[in-house]
Amino acid sequence: MVVGALGYLLPFTAKIYGYSIFIFGIYYIIKKQNRNNEALIAAAYVVGSEVFLRMTGGNPLYEISKYGVILFVFIGMYYSGFSKGAIPYWIFLLLLVPSVIISTFVLNFDTNIRKAIAFNISGPVCLGLASLYTFRRKVGLDQMNAILLSMGLPIISCMVYLTLYTPNVQEVITGTESNFQTSGGYGPNQVATVLGLGMFIFFSRLLLDSKTKFQVIINAILALNITYRGIITFSRGGMITGLLMILLLLAFLYFKSNHGGRVKLNYIIILLVFAMFATWTYTSFQTGGLINKRYSNQDAAGRAKESQFTGREDVARNEISTFFKNPIFGVGVGKGVEVREDETGIKVLSHDEITRMLAEHGSLGVLALLILFFTPLILYLENKFNMFLLCFVAFWFLTINHAAMRTAAPAFVYSLSLLNVQLGFPRKKSVREE
Repeated sequence: MVVGALGYLLPFTAKIYGYSIFIFGIYYIIKKQNRNNEALIAAAYVVGSEVFLRMTGGNPLYEISKYGVILFVFIGMYYSGFSKGAIPYWIFLLLLVPSVIISTFVLNFDTNIRKAIAFNISGPVCLGLASLYTFRRKVGLDQMNAILLSMGLPIISCMVYLTLYTPNVQEVITGTESNFQTSGGYGPNQVATVLGLGMFIFFSRLLLDSKTKFQVIINAILALNITYRGIITFSRGGMITGLLMILLLLAFLYFKSNHGGRVKLNYIIILLVFAMFATWTYTSFQTGGLINKRYSNQDAAGRAKESQFTGREDVARNEISTFFKNPIFGVGVGKGVEVREDETGIKVLSHDEITRMLAEHGSLGVLALLILFFTPLILYLENKFNMFLLCFVAFWFLTINHAAMRTAAPAFVYSLSLLNVQLGFPRKKSVREE
């Protein structure tokens, strides 16, 4: 909370905060020698802080969070190795190479080739390398909760910053479009994505890691406040994704619980429905009912909008058409934007990682996506007690459909689905304890 307040009141502190995350992250992993998967703790914190740092100008480089995850994972591999069975993700990374090579020959002369390639390929590479580390790696439920908490703490900072940035919501909401003012002056899509993730994190902590009534109250307050700030961004994708993750977690716990556990969950579900209804009602009042029209796909006057996806379906159709014209290797990484500009006269980036992979990687992209989709599902058949797996895969899949891989979140959260989460898994001793 202090970090969020300082980021608003003293903007220069955001830059200090941004640099310190990476410095202390490296120090933390090396000092602990990754005995308890500190690499994942540090990487999770980077992922959670990415959007906050972008909106406050605290990121040393725009894409540095993805590179930070890669760096921390490499340090973790140095101390703890990686899974020898992670062959699917070696194949995934190799499938990306041909289109990268093609792009060096086909991108326009005036295009910054390095930036064009890095912008589009950094997300998939981050996912692949993180997955090499997490694939079937055993962690305890307490370790998983610690990883999620590490990701959630900077999201609290983001929530506090947004509250200070837009203290009076009623003054800035006049329509049903995604709102930059309620998103800290930054992209509502990315802000809603990380807030939806935060909503899930603190709800999961309420269920799984609240040992006292005080912790229950704190986690509930955080979850509902993050939910409110996410809804008023008027960006729907991230919040719908977060809600679906919560429903998947509840469904998992319900079907895996005994009779007594189900009775308790029934009360929790009733309280959740009441809390979400109260939050929505309050949001509707604050926005003058405009939020209801937003989720009904209407404009401020109540007229149905022609497009449900703000024109993104046109981009997706263009990329599918590009795929059929170049079905083997695609047009090359970063070339899809140039092809679209030549054909339509409009330069617009893709929001859908699936269609981007098809257009720019061709049939190799199809194979890569199949690997990503089916591998965690196969792992779920091996360990049906991993309560987070389906939630994480759902977050990855839905997020890349509306926000591509603009942030490190979908890549890193996907990799967490590959962990072998075990109840009561013994925690390794730290260097100090030994």
